[in-house]
Amino acid sequence: MKKRTLGFWEIWNMSFGFLGIQMGFALQNANVSRIFQTLGAHIEDIPILWVAAPLTGLIVQPIIGYFSDKTWHPKLGRRRPYFLVGAILASLALFIMPNSPMLWFAAGMLWIMDASINVSMEPFRAFVGDNLPNEQLTKGFAMQSFFIGVGAYVASKLPEFMTAIGISNTAPEGVIPDTVKYSFYIGGVAFLIAVLWTVFKSKEYSPEEIAAFESESGDTEFQQEEKTLEWYKNNGKSHLTIGAITTLIGLAATYCIYYFELKKDLFVLSLGLVTLGGLALVVSGLFQQRNNVNNGFVTIMNDFQSMPKVMKQLAWVQFFSWFALFSMWIYTTGAITEHIYGTTDTTTEAYNTGANQVGAMFANYNLIAAIVAFLLPLVAKKTSRKFTHFLALVAGGFGLISIYFISEPSTFMIEWLPMIGVGIAWASILSIPYAMLSGALPANKMGYYMGVFNFFIVIPQLVAASILGFLVSKFFGNQPVYALLIGGASMILAGLIALTVSDKETTKNG
Repeated sequence: MKKRTLGFWEIWNMSFGFLGIQMGFALQNANVSRIFQTLGAHIEDIPILWVAAPLTGLIVQPIIGYFSDKTWHPKLGRRRPYFLVGAILASLALFIMPNSPMLWFAAGMLWIMDASINVSMEPFRAFVGDNLPNEQLTKGFAMQSFFIGVGAYVASKLPEFMTAIGISNTAPEGVIPDTVKYSFYIGGVAFLIAVLWTVFKSKEYSPEEIAAFESESGDTEFQQEEKTLEWYKNNGKSHLTIGAITTLIGLAATYCIYYFELKKDLFVLSLGLVTLGGLALVVSGLFQQRNNVNNGFVTIMNDFQSMPKVMKQLAWVQFFSWFALFSMWIYTTGAITEHIYGTTDTTTEAYNTGANQVGAMFANYNLIAAIVAFLLPLVAKKTSRKFTHFLALVAGGFGLISIYFISEPSTFMIEWLPMIGVGIAWASILSIPYAMLSGALPANKMGYYMGVFNFFIVIPQLVAASILGFLVSKFFGNQPVYALLIGGASMILAGLIALTVSDKETTKNG
Protein backbone atom coordinates (compact mmCIF):
# COMPACT_ATOMS: atom_id res chain seq x y z
CA MET A 1 0.00 0.00 0.00
CA LYS A 2 1.07 3.54 -0.75
CA LYS A 3 -0.41 6.85 0.25
CA ARG A 4 -2.18 8.31 -2.73
CA THR A 5 -1.02 11.53 -4.33
CA LEU A 6 -3.37 14.34 -3.30
CA GLY A 7 -4.68 17.05 -5.61
CA PHE A 8 -4.15 20.77 -5.15
CA TRP A 9 -7.53 21.42 -3.51
CA GLU A 10 -7.16 18.48 -1.15
CA ILE A 11 -3.86 19.88 0.09
CA TRP A 12 -5.53 23.32 0.22
CA ASN A 13 -8.37 22.04 2.43
CA MET A 14 -6.13 20.15 4.84
CA SER A 15 -3.96 23.27 5.30
CA PHE A 16 -6.68 25.94 5.40
CA GLY A 17 -7.00 25.79 9.20
CA PHE A 18 -3.53 27.31 9.48
CA LEU A 19 -5.01 30.55 8.14
CA GLY A 20 -6.93 30.99 11.39
CA ILE A 21 -4.21 29.57 13.63
CA GLN A 22 -1.67 32.02 12.29
CA MET A 23 -4.09 34.93 12.62
CA GLY A 24 -4.16 34.09 16.32
CA PHE A 25 -0.38 33.85 16.58
CA ALA A 26 0.16 37.02 14.53
CA LEU A 27 -2.17 39.06 16.73
CA GLN A 28 -0.32 37.69 19.73
CA ASN A 29 3.16 38.36 18.34
CA ALA A 30 2.48 41.88 17.06
CA ASN A 31 0.35 43.19 19.93
CA VAL A 32 1.14 41.46 23.22
CA SER A 33 4.24 43.58 23.94
CA ARG A 34 2.09 46.64 23.20
CA ILE A 35 -0.60 45.37 25.60
CA PHE A 36 1.98 44.70 28.31
CA GLN A 37 3.53 48.17 27.96
CA THR A 38 0.09 49.78 27.95
CA LEU A 39 -0.72 48.00 31.22
CA GLY A 40 2.48 49.31 32.82
CA ALA A 41 5.30 46.87 31.96
CA HIS A 42 8.82 48.29 31.62
CA ILE A 43 10.78 47.45 28.47
CA GLU A 44 13.30 45.33 30.41
CA ASP A 45 10.46 43.24 31.88
CA ILE A 46 8.81 42.39 28.54
CA PRO A 47 10.86 39.20 27.88
CA ILE A 48 10.01 37.58 31.24
CA LEU A 49 6.31 38.28 30.67
CA TRP A 50 6.56 36.49 27.31
CA VAL A 51 7.97 33.36 28.95
CA ALA A 52 4.46 31.91 29.34
CA ALA A 53 4.15 31.40 25.58
CA PRO A 54 7.20 29.19 24.93
CA LEU A 55 6.84 27.34 28.23
CA THR A 56 3.30 26.46 27.25
CA GLY A 57 4.45 25.08 23.91
CA LEU A 58 7.22 23.09 25.58
CA ILE A 59 4.70 21.27 27.76
CA VAL A 60 1.63 21.11 25.53
CA GLN A 61 2.95 20.12 22.12
CA PRO A 62 4.64 16.76 22.89
CA ILE A 63 1.73 15.76 25.13
CA ILE A 64 -0.85 16.58 22.45
CA GLY A 65 1.33 14.85 19.84
CA TYR A 66 1.66 11.73 22.02
CA PHE A 67 -2.08 11.46 22.63
CA SER A 68 -3.07 12.32 19.06
CA ASP A 69 -0.88 9.43 17.84
CA LYS A 70 -3.06 7.14 19.96
CA THR A 71 -6.43 8.76 19.16
CA TRP A 72 -8.98 7.54 16.66
CA HIS A 73 -12.50 8.94 16.44
CA PRO A 74 -14.84 7.30 13.88
CA LYS A 75 -15.97 10.67 12.50
CA LEU A 76 -13.24 13.16 13.43
CA GLY A 77 -10.25 10.85 12.97
CA ARG A 78 -6.84 11.15 14.59
CA ARG A 79 -5.77 14.80 14.57
CA ARG A 80 -9.01 16.71 13.92
CA PRO A 81 -10.48 16.36 17.44
CA TYR A 82 -7.52 18.39 18.70
CA PHE A 83 -7.90 20.99 15.92
CA LEU A 84 -11.50 21.53 17.00
CA VAL A 85 -11.06 21.73 20.80
CA GLY A 86 -8.03 24.02 20.48
CA ALA A 87 -9.87 26.34 18.07
CA ILE A 88 -12.82 26.81 20.41
CA LEU A 89 -10.59 27.59 23.41
CA ALA A 90 -8.25 29.87 21.40
CA SER A 91 -11.15 31.87 19.97
CA LEU A 92 -12.49 32.53 23.46
CA ALA A 93 -9.01 33.59 24.66
CA LEU A 94 -8.65 36.02 21.73
CA PHE A 95 -11.87 37.73 22.80
CA ILE A 96 -10.73 38.07 26.42
CA MET A 97 -7.04 39.06 25.98
CA PRO A 98 -7.49 42.71 24.82
CA ASN A 99 -9.91 43.33 27.69
CA SER A 100 -7.29 42.51 30.32
CA PRO A 101 -7.77 44.93 33.23
CA MET A 102 -4.23 44.66 34.61
CA LEU A 103 -0.77 43.35 33.76
CA TRP A 104 -0.89 40.07 35.71
CA PHE A 105 -4.22 39.20 34.08
CA ALA A 106 -2.78 39.83 30.60
CA ALA A 107 0.25 37.64 31.40
CA GLY A 108 -2.10 34.84 32.51
CA MET A 109 -4.25 35.22 29.42
CA LEU A 110 -1.16 34.93 27.22
CA TRP A 111 -0.50 31.55 28.85
CA ILE A 112 -4.08 30.36 28.27
CA MET A 113 -4.23 31.72 24.72
CA ASP A 114 -0.91 30.19 23.73
CA ALA A 115 -1.83 26.82 25.24
CA SER A 116 -5.09 26.78 23.26
CA ILE A 117 -3.40 27.75 20.00
CA ASN A 118 -0.78 25.03 20.54
CA VAL A 119 -3.46 22.38 21.10
CA SER A 120 -4.88 23.25 17.69
CA MET A 121 -1.58 23.81 15.88
CA GLU A 122 0.59 20.85 16.92
CA PRO A 123 -1.43 18.12 15.15
CA PHE A 124 -1.44 20.14 11.90
CA ARG A 125 2.26 19.38 11.35
CA ALA A 126 1.68 15.66 11.86
CA PHE A 127 -1.46 15.89 9.69
CA VAL A 128 0.71 16.62 6.64
CA GLY A 129 3.10 13.79 7.44
CA ASP A 130 0.16 11.41 7.94
CA ASN A 131 -1.66 12.20 4.69
CA LEU A 132 1.01 12.95 2.09
CA PRO A 133 3.54 10.65 0.40
CA ASN A 134 7.20 11.65 0.78
CA GLU A 135 7.39 13.25 -2.66
CA GLN A 136 4.61 15.72 -1.72
CA LEU A 137 5.86 16.73 1.72
CA THR A 138 7.59 19.92 0.59
CA LYS A 139 4.45 20.98 -1.28
CA GLY A 140 2.30 20.22 1.75
CA PHE A 141 4.38 22.30 4.14
CA ALA A 142 4.71 25.03 1.51
CA MET A 143 0.90 25.22 1.41
CA GLN A 144 0.90 25.60 5.19
CA SER A 145 3.47 28.38 4.83
CA PHE A 146 1.20 30.10 2.31
CA PHE A 147 -1.76 30.11 4.70
CA ILE A 148 0.48 31.11 7.60
CA GLY A 149 1.71 34.06 5.54
CA VAL A 150 -1.75 35.16 4.42
CA GLY A 151 -3.29 34.77 7.88
CA ALA A 152 -0.49 36.62 9.60
CA TYR A 153 -0.52 39.41 6.99
CA VAL A 154 -4.23 40.04 7.42
CA ALA A 155 -4.05 39.85 11.22
CA SER A 156 -1.00 42.13 11.47
CA LYS A 157 -2.66 44.76 9.27
CA LEU A 158 -5.91 44.77 11.24
CA PRO A 159 -4.99 47.54 13.78
CA GLU A 160 -3.80 49.78 10.94
CA PHE A 161 -6.98 49.09 8.98
CA MET A 162 -9.10 49.87 12.03
CA THR A 163 -7.30 53.19 12.39
CA ALA A 164 -7.91 54.00 8.71
CA ILE A 165 -11.67 53.55 9.08
CA GLY A 166 -11.82 55.86 12.05
CA ILE A 167 -11.58 53.58 15.10
CA SER A 168 -9.52 55.12 17.92
CA ASN A 169 -5.88 54.04 17.99
CA THR A 170 -5.16 55.75 21.31
CA ALA A 171 -6.68 55.36 24.76
CA PRO A 172 -6.19 56.68 28.28
CA GLU A 173 -3.24 55.37 30.27
CA GLY A 174 -3.66 51.71 31.14
CA VAL A 175 -6.43 51.13 28.57
CA ILE A 176 -5.90 49.06 25.40
CA PRO A 177 -6.96 50.95 22.22
CA ASP A 178 -10.12 49.91 20.37
CA THR A 179 -8.08 49.13 17.23
CA VAL A 180 -6.37 46.31 19.10
CA LYS A 181 -9.60 45.06 20.71
CA TYR A 182 -11.55 44.79 17.45
CA SER A 183 -8.60 43.14 15.72
CA PHE A 184 -8.58 40.39 18.35
CA TYR A 185 -12.35 39.90 18.00
CA ILE A 186 -12.03 39.43 14.23
CA GLY A 187 -9.12 37.05 14.76
CA GLY A 188 -11.14 34.93 17.19
CA VAL A 189 -13.97 34.45 14.68
CA ALA A 190 -11.59 33.74 11.79
CA PHE A 191 -9.64 31.20 13.85
CA LEU A 192 -12.72 29.09 14.52
CA ILE A 193 -14.12 29.26 10.98
CA ALA A 194 -10.81 28.33 9.30
CA VAL A 195 -10.20 25.32 11.55
CA LEU A 196 -13.78 24.13 11.09
CA TRP A 197 -13.19 24.21 7.32
CA THR A 198 -10.28 21.76 7.64
CA VAL A 199 -12.16 19.58 10.14
CA PHE A 200 -15.12 19.09 7.80
CA LYS A 201 -13.34 19.17 4.42
CA SER A 202 -10.47 16.75 5.15
CA LYS A 203 -10.12 13.03 5.69
CA GLU A 204 -7.56 10.93 7.53
CA TYR A 205 -6.09 7.47 7.12
CA SER A 206 -7.11 4.99 9.84
CA PRO A 207 -4.48 3.56 12.23
CA GLU A 208 -4.62 0.28 10.28
CA GLU A 209 -3.87 2.05 7.01
CA ILE A 210 -1.02 4.03 8.59
CA ALA A 211 0.46 0.77 9.92
CA ALA A 212 0.15 -0.81 6.46
CA PHE A 213 1.94 2.14 4.82
CA GLU A 214 4.76 1.90 7.36
CA SER A 215 5.04 -1.86 6.92
CA GLU A 216 5.15 -1.47 3.13
CA SER A 217 7.94 1.10 3.39
CA GLY A 218 9.96 -1.22 5.62
CA ASP A 219 10.19 1.44 8.32
CA THR A 220 9.20 -0.67 11.31
CA GLU A 221 12.18 0.02 13.56
CA PHE A 222 10.15 1.74 16.26
CA GLN A 223 7.29 -0.76 16.19
CA GLN A 224 9.48 -3.84 16.43
CA GLU A 225 11.93 -2.52 18.99
CA GLU A 226 11.30 -4.26 22.31
CA LYS A 227 13.58 -3.43 25.19
CA THR A 228 14.27 -5.76 28.09
CA LEU A 229 13.74 -4.87 31.74
CA GLU A 230 17.51 -4.96 32.13
CA TRP A 231 17.82 -2.26 29.46
CA TYR A 232 15.26 -0.12 31.29
CA LYS A 233 17.13 -0.54 34.57
CA ASN A 234 20.43 0.55 33.01
CA ASN A 235 18.79 3.41 31.15
CA GLY A 236 17.00 4.47 34.33
CA LYS A 237 20.30 4.52 36.19
CA SER A 238 21.74 6.77 33.49
CA HIS A 239 18.72 9.09 33.69
CA LEU A 240 19.04 9.25 37.48
CA THR A 241 22.73 10.16 37.34
CA ILE A 242 22.43 12.78 34.59
CA GLY A 243 19.22 14.16 36.11
CA ALA A 244 20.74 14.55 39.58
CA ILE A 245 23.81 16.34 38.22
CA THR A 246 21.66 18.61 36.02
CA THR A 247 19.35 19.44 38.94
CA LEU A 248 22.30 20.36 41.17
CA ILE A 249 23.76 22.58 38.43
CA GLY A 250 20.39 24.31 38.03
CA LEU A 251 20.02 24.90 41.77
CA ALA A 252 23.61 26.19 42.05
CA ALA A 253 23.03 28.58 39.15
CA THR A 254 19.79 29.75 40.78
CA TYR A 255 21.63 30.50 44.02
CA CYS A 256 24.32 32.47 42.14
CA ILE A 257 21.68 34.55 40.35
CA TYR A 258 20.06 35.31 43.72
CA TYR A 259 23.34 35.93 45.60
CA PHE A 260 24.87 38.24 43.01
CA GLU A 261 21.51 39.97 42.39
CA LEU A 262 21.55 39.26 38.67
CA LYS A 263 18.54 39.94 36.48
CA LYS A 264 15.58 37.80 37.55
CA ASP A 265 14.93 36.77 33.94
CA LEU A 266 17.84 34.33 34.35
CA PHE A 267 15.76 32.26 36.78
CA VAL A 268 13.86 31.05 33.71
CA LEU A 269 17.01 29.25 32.58
CA SER A 270 18.26 28.03 35.94
CA LEU A 271 14.93 26.94 37.40
CA GLY A 272 12.56 26.66 34.45
CA LEU A 273 14.86 24.84 32.05
CA VAL A 274 17.90 23.29 33.76
CA THR A 275 16.41 22.31 37.14
CA LEU A 276 13.05 21.12 35.82
CA GLY A 277 14.78 19.23 33.00
CA GLY A 278 16.98 17.50 35.56
CA LEU A 279 14.01 16.61 37.73
CA ALA A 280 12.20 15.13 34.71
CA LEU A 281 15.20 12.84 34.13
CA VAL A 282 15.24 11.84 37.81
CA VAL A 283 11.53 10.91 37.71
CA SER A 284 12.06 8.94 34.49
CA GLY A 285 15.00 7.13 36.06
CA LEU A 286 13.02 6.19 39.18
CA PHE A 287 10.16 4.80 37.07
CA GLN A 288 12.54 2.66 35.02
CA GLN A 289 14.50 1.46 38.05
CA ARG A 290 11.22 0.22 39.56
CA ASN A 291 10.11 -1.51 36.32
CA ASN A 292 7.25 0.97 35.90
CA VAL A 293 7.95 1.40 32.19
CA ASN A 294 4.52 1.12 30.56
CA ASN A 295 3.50 4.73 31.02
CA GLY A 296 3.44 7.74 28.75
CA PHE A 297 6.04 9.73 30.68
CA VAL A 298 8.75 7.07 30.34
CA THR A 299 7.87 6.59 26.66
CA ILE A 300 8.17 10.33 26.02
CA MET A 301 11.53 10.59 27.80
CA ASN A 302 13.02 7.54 26.07
CA ASP A 303 11.74 8.46 22.61
CA PHE A 304 13.32 11.89 23.07
CA GLN A 305 16.57 10.11 23.84
CA SER A 306 16.39 8.01 20.64
CA MET A 307 15.15 10.63 18.15
CA PRO A 308 16.38 10.29 14.54
CA LYS A 309 19.75 11.72 13.45
CA VAL A 310 18.21 14.28 11.07
CA MET A 311 16.08 15.59 13.91
CA LYS A 312 19.15 16.07 16.11
CA GLN A 313 20.91 17.99 13.33
CA LEU A 314 17.89 20.17 12.63
CA ALA A 315 17.64 20.96 16.34
CA TRP A 316 20.60 23.36 16.11
CA VAL A 317 19.23 25.03 13.00
CA GLN A 318 15.90 25.54 14.75
CA PHE A 319 17.55 26.83 17.92
CA PHE A 320 19.35 29.74 16.28
CA SER A 321 16.49 30.47 13.85
CA TRP A 322 13.87 30.79 16.59
CA PHE A 323 16.19 32.68 18.93
CA ALA A 324 16.33 35.30 16.19
CA LEU A 325 12.57 35.28 15.63
CA PHE A 326 11.82 35.64 19.32
CA SER A 327 14.18 38.60 19.61
CA MET A 328 12.26 40.19 16.73
CA TRP A 329 8.82 39.56 18.22
CA ILE A 330 9.81 40.87 21.65
CA TYR A 331 11.87 43.89 20.70
CA THR A 332 10.71 45.27 17.35
CA THR A 333 8.04 47.49 18.93
CA GLY A 334 10.55 48.96 21.38
CA ALA A 335 13.23 49.26 18.68
CA ILE A 336 11.04 51.14 16.21
CA THR A 337 9.34 53.45 18.71
CA GLU A 338 12.57 54.35 20.51
CA HIS A 339 15.30 54.04 17.86
CA ILE A 340 13.32 55.71 15.06
CA TYR A 341 10.48 57.68 16.72
CA GLY A 342 12.44 58.62 19.85
CA THR A 343 9.72 57.83 22.41
CA THR A 344 8.81 55.26 25.05
CA ASP A 345 5.57 56.99 26.15
CA THR A 346 2.73 54.64 25.21
CA THR A 347 0.12 57.43 25.38
CA THR A 348 1.69 59.52 22.58
CA GLU A 349 0.67 59.56 18.95
CA ALA A 350 4.31 58.95 17.92
CA TYR A 351 4.52 55.73 19.96
CA ASN A 352 1.25 54.35 18.64
CA THR A 353 2.14 55.33 15.06
CA GLY A 354 5.39 53.41 15.44
CA ALA A 355 3.58 50.47 17.06
CA ASN A 356 1.17 50.35 14.11
CA GLN A 357 4.15 50.33 11.76
CA VAL A 358 5.45 47.28 13.61
CA GLY A 359 2.12 45.63 12.82
CA ALA A 360 2.65 46.59 9.18
CA MET A 361 6.20 45.20 9.25
CA PHE A 362 4.96 41.90 10.59
CA ALA A 363 2.18 41.91 8.02
CA ASN A 364 4.66 42.50 5.21
CA TYR A 365 7.08 39.73 6.14
CA ASN A 366 4.15 37.36 6.22
CA LEU A 367 2.95 38.58 2.81
CA ILE A 368 6.45 37.99 1.42
CA ALA A 369 6.40 34.52 3.02
CA ALA A 370 3.06 33.69 1.39
CA ILE A 371 4.46 34.64 -2.03
CA VAL A 372 7.81 32.90 -1.54
CA ALA A 373 6.26 29.70 -0.13
CA PHE A 374 5.53 28.26 -3.57
CA LEU A 375 8.95 29.24 -4.93
CA LEU A 376 10.87 27.31 -2.27
CA PRO A 377 10.01 23.83 -3.64
CA LEU A 378 11.25 24.97 -7.08
CA VAL A 379 14.55 26.26 -5.68
CA ALA A 380 14.94 23.11 -3.57
CA LYS A 381 14.36 20.93 -6.63
CA LYS A 382 17.08 22.76 -8.55
CA THR A 383 19.57 22.78 -5.64
CA SER A 384 18.71 21.05 -2.35
CA ARG A 385 16.45 21.68 0.59
CA LYS A 386 19.30 22.48 2.96
CA PHE A 387 20.93 24.95 0.53
CA THR A 388 17.55 26.62 -0.01
CA HIS A 389 17.15 26.95 3.76
CA PHE A 390 20.66 28.39 4.06
CA LEU A 391 19.93 31.12 1.50
CA ALA A 392 16.63 32.01 3.17
CA LEU A 393 18.08 32.26 6.68
CA VAL A 394 20.98 34.45 5.58
CA ALA A 395 18.51 36.79 3.87
CA GLY A 396 16.48 36.95 7.09
CA GLY A 397 19.54 37.68 9.21
CA PHE A 398 20.60 40.63 7.08
CA GLY A 399 17.01 41.89 7.11
CA LEU A 400 17.00 42.09 10.92
CA ILE A 401 20.43 43.70 11.05
CA SER A 402 19.37 46.40 8.57
CA ILE A 403 16.87 47.89 11.08
CA TYR A 404 19.80 49.27 13.08
CA PHE A 405 20.81 51.45 10.13
CA ILE A 406 17.35 53.00 9.57
CA SER A 407 16.91 56.45 11.11
CA GLU A 408 13.89 57.97 9.34
CA PRO A 409 10.23 56.85 9.58
CA SER A 410 9.90 56.12 5.87
CA THR A 411 7.21 53.58 5.01
CA PHE A 412 9.45 51.69 2.57
CA MET A 413 12.56 51.75 4.76
CA ILE A 414 10.76 50.59 7.90
CA GLU A 415 7.84 48.49 6.73
CA TRP A 416 9.29 46.79 3.65
CA LEU A 417 13.07 46.75 3.22
CA PRO A 418 14.03 44.73 6.36
CA MET A 419 11.00 42.50 6.03
CA ILE A 420 11.80 41.17 2.55
CA GLY A 421 14.66 39.08 3.95
CA VAL A 422 12.71 38.17 7.09
CA GLY A 423 9.75 37.03 4.95
CA ILE A 424 11.95 34.76 2.84
CA ALA A 425 13.43 33.24 6.01
CA TRP A 426 10.00 32.83 7.60
CA ALA A 427 8.61 30.95 4.60
CA SER A 428 11.54 28.55 4.73
CA ILE A 429 11.47 28.11 8.53
CA LEU A 430 7.83 27.07 8.33
CA SER A 431 8.31 24.48 5.61
CA ILE A 432 11.81 23.21 4.78
CA PRO A 433 12.79 21.80 8.23
CA TYR A 434 9.44 20.00 8.53
CA ALA A 435 9.74 18.54 5.05
CA MET A 436 13.24 17.24 5.87
CA LEU A 437 12.06 15.89 9.21
CA SER A 438 8.81 14.19 8.14
CA GLY A 439 10.53 11.72 5.84
CA ALA A 440 12.78 10.60 8.71
CA LEU A 441 10.03 9.93 11.27
CA PRO A 442 8.14 6.68 12.04
CA ALA A 443 4.46 7.08 11.13
CA ASN A 444 3.21 5.72 14.45
CA LYS A 445 5.10 8.45 16.35
CA MET A 446 4.67 11.31 13.88
CA GLY A 447 2.60 13.47 16.26
CA TYR A 448 4.89 12.91 19.21
CA TYR A 449 8.10 13.70 17.35
CA MET A 450 6.54 16.78 15.76
CA GLY A 451 5.70 17.87 19.29
CA VAL A 452 9.23 17.14 20.51
CA PHE A 453 10.59 19.09 17.53
CA ASN A 454 8.86 22.05 19.13
CA PHE A 455 11.40 21.80 21.99
CA PHE A 456 13.94 23.26 19.58
CA ILE A 457 11.60 26.16 18.95
CA VAL A 458 10.70 26.69 22.61
CA ILE A 459 14.12 26.29 24.25
CA PRO A 460 15.69 29.13 22.21
CA GLN A 461 12.70 31.31 23.07
CA LEU A 462 13.25 30.60 26.77
CA VAL A 463 16.93 31.40 26.35
CA ALA A 464 16.05 34.61 24.51
CA ALA A 465 13.52 35.60 27.18
CA SER A 466 16.14 34.91 29.86
CA ILE A 467 19.26 36.56 28.47
CA LEU A 468 18.16 39.24 26.02
CA GLY A 469 16.76 41.48 28.76
CA PHE A 470 20.02 41.00 30.69
CA LEU A 471 22.20 41.76 27.64
CA VAL A 472 20.17 44.79 26.54
CA SER A 473 20.12 46.35 30.01
CA LYS A 474 23.70 45.42 30.98
CA PHE A 475 25.61 46.12 27.78
CA PHE A 476 23.40 48.17 25.45
CA GLY A 477 21.87 50.83 27.69
CA ASN A 478 18.33 49.41 27.43
CA GLN A 479 18.28 50.10 23.66
CA PRO A 480 16.15 47.29 22.20
CA VAL A 481 17.47 47.73 18.66
CA TYR A 482 20.62 45.86 19.72
CA ALA A 483 18.53 42.77 20.41
CA LEU A 484 17.65 42.77 16.70
CA LEU A 485 21.35 42.87 15.80
CA ILE A 486 21.94 39.81 17.98
CA GLY A 487 18.94 38.11 16.38
CA GLY A 488 20.22 38.80 12.87
CA ALA A 489 23.61 37.25 13.66
CA SER A 490 21.86 34.22 15.16
CA MET A 491 19.79 33.66 12.02
CA ILE A 492 22.86 33.78 9.76
CA LEU A 493 24.55 31.21 12.01
CA ALA A 494 21.47 28.98 11.68
CA GLY A 495 21.81 29.16 7.89
CA LEU A 496 25.41 28.00 8.03
CA ILE A 497 24.51 25.07 10.28
CA ALA A 498 21.69 24.08 7.88
CA LEU A 499 24.30 23.14 5.30
CA THR A 500 25.46 20.28 7.57
CA VAL A 501 22.07 18.49 7.80
CA SER A 502 22.01 14.94 6.35
CA ASP A 503 18.85 15.37 4.28
CA LYS A 504 18.38 12.19 2.24
CA GLU A 505 15.28 13.34 0.37
CA THR A 506 16.81 16.15 -1.65
CA THR A 507 16.29 14.36 -4.95
CA LYS A 508 12.58 13.70 -4.45
CA ASN A 509 11.30 16.69 -2.56
CA GLY A 510 8.44 17.50 -4.98
